[in-house]
Amino acid sequence: MKDIHPIFTAFKKEFPGVHEKHEALGREVHVEGGPLDDRVRALLKIAIAATGGHDRALETHIHTARGAGCSEEEIEHALLLLIPSCGFPAFMEAYSVYKAC
Repeated sequence: MKDIHPIFTAFKKEFPGVHEKHEALGREVHVEGGPLDDRVRALLKIAIAATGGHDRALETHIHTARGAGCSEEEIEHALLLLIPSCGFPAFMEAYSVYKAC
């Protein structure tokens, strides 16, 4: 996937060893970590990033979810599930990121 955040591209150039280890950990968790498929993992990561208020990560995971074949309705449902547990303000923040990308 193409970098959508220039700061991530800069990080990769400045810290290639750290980036390589970070990518290796991500591959290990995604591929060897368990039975969840790409679509389910993408939706979970949307919820996790939204819950943590990590807007850049949320934008990245929304793009990844689309690439994994998640529908807009599935992405929206993942975001709506924030309301009962995290509150309406958390949903609205995440929803604004979603609508911008």
